[in-house]
Amino acid sequence: MSLLDLVLLALVLLLSAALFLKRKGEDHTGEEARRLLEAAKEEARTALEAARKEAKEILETARHEAKALREEAEARAKVLKEELEAELRRRAEAAEAEAKTRLAQLEERLKAEREELRAERERLRGLQEELKAERERLKEEREELRREAERLSKRGEALDARALKLDALEEALAQKEEALKAREAGLWEREKEIEKKLYEVAGLSPEEARRLILEKLDQELEEEKAQRVRAALEKARLEARREAQKILAQAMQRQASETAAQLAVSVVPIPSDAMKGRIIGREGRNIRTFEALTGVDLIIDDTPEAVLLSSFNPIRREIARMALEELLKDGRIHPSRIEEVVEKAKQEMKTFIYERGEEAALEAGVVGLKPGLIQLLGRLHFRSSYGQNVLKHSIQVAHLAGIMAAELGLDAVLAKRAGLLHDIGKSVDREVEGSHVEIGIALARRFGEPKEVIDGIAHHHDPENAETVYAVLVAAADALSAARPGARRESLEEYLQRLEALERIALSFPGVETAFAVQAGREVRVIVKPDKITDAKAVLLAREIASRIEREMNYPGQVQVTVVRESRAVEYAR
Repeated sequence: MSLLDLVLLALVLLLSAALFLKRKGEDHTGEEARRLLEAAKEEARTALEAARKEAKEILETARHEAKALREEAEARAKVLKEELEAELRRRAEAAEAEAKTRLAQLEERLKAEREELRAERERLRGLQEELKAERERLKEEREELRREAERLSKRGEALDARALKLDALEEALAQKEEALKAREAGLWEREKEIEKKLYEVAGLSPEEARRLILEKLDQELEEEKAQRVRAALEKARLEARREAQKILAQAMQRQASETAAQLAVSVVPIPSDAMKGRIIGREGRNIRTFEALTGVDLIIDDTPEAVLLSSFNPIRREIARMALEELLKDGRIHPSRIEEVVEKAKQEMKTFIYERGEEAALEAGVVGLKPGLIQLLGRLHFRSSYGQNVLKHSIQVAHLAGIMAAELGLDAVLAKRAGLLHDIGKSVDREVEGSHVEIGIALARRFGEPKEVIDGIAHHHDPENAETVYAVLVAAADALSAARPGARRESLEEYLQRLEALERIALSFPGVETAFAVQAGREVRVIVKPDKITDAKAVLLAREIASRIEREMNYPGQVQVTVVRESRAVEYAR
């Protein structure tokens, strides 16, 4: 029972007592009323005391419950606080990781933009070099045009003097011509009289006699022309072959070199396949940095303990190979380290190229080359033509040209210099516009090479227009080096097409029965019909076939044309 209930009960008792006293006021005395009132008060006091005691107990209980609730609330608040702190810590770590990721992305983007700026700077530097070279070329062309104008002016003066002489000669010739005309008129009249007498004696008309004479004359001239051409060709061929065989045999016996075909892929061994992941890097940043700095494709496939470097530029591929081997040896592979190692490999490559150029000049016996020319010469170590290393080919051409020049009593040192530098334009033909001949001429003029060397470079594929004999020697040496067995690779398809073209050209001439290309396409044998082609015409046919082959085909070395004419008389005895 609560305190309120006890108080209400006491009040009810007091009210009941008061009502009872009021109703029974006349029957009871005042003493009894007081007694009853005192009893009611005592009972009310007792009830009040009990109510207070119970209220105190209830208050104590409530205090204990409130304390327990407060402790429970504090414990729960502490747990919630710890959970809230953990959540805040987790969110802070996530925010920090996201900030680091964004920072790394920004760094990668900044590095890529820096690389683009660097590439743009290199391109601008290259354009400046090209502009400078173009200015030098224009300056040289203007100088050459000035010299040409002076030469033409001198030539014009000489032509004027010659014209005066020709005028005097024309006057003399006009006088002689008048005398000859008068004499010719007399001879013409006499010839008519003789012809008239001949027609009367022979009994033929003038047209018939003229036709018979011309037919006979044509036959005699055709036979005589064929015989004279055949005799002249035989004589020239024997003399030229004897001298050429002596010079070329001596040159080829004293010179030999190996050739190596440059491939477009280099294989780099790695310690283990686990290294491939380190080469790729996190999210591929290492391999992207390596490819951007070297310009080479890094191929990582299922090949065990090896990676591939692919590029058609052999210098870039060699730089990439050197850099990758250094990274694998060091073990530290990250973008900044890759940039440092690639730059170091580029410097080492410049030194390597210069050393190859010095070795080539020393091997060829050529001295006095300028450092820039030696650097360009060393670049030919990484250049190939039809599978033939151009630097080895240039050294061989230098030796062959020097040997032939010595045999002919010319300057062997100058011939070696022209032979060594004849393909110098191929060192930069990937970066500079124009053919390797034009580039080589410009480089030789820039470095102050002699006019014989420049002529050898300009006409080593066109010796007919050469101005000096050294260009002819360089052209011959170049053909020897390229045409010797094993010097260059040739695909099977190109080989078969060349054989078919040789046979097709030979069969296109009238009177040819069949033709065969033999000796790996270096000789074509033509079988003719003996009733249509005579021995004299066979010589002319061989020459015509050879001329057409020279005009319509490209081939290494030379092609021998052999015309075979056979006459058989068959009879049977019965």
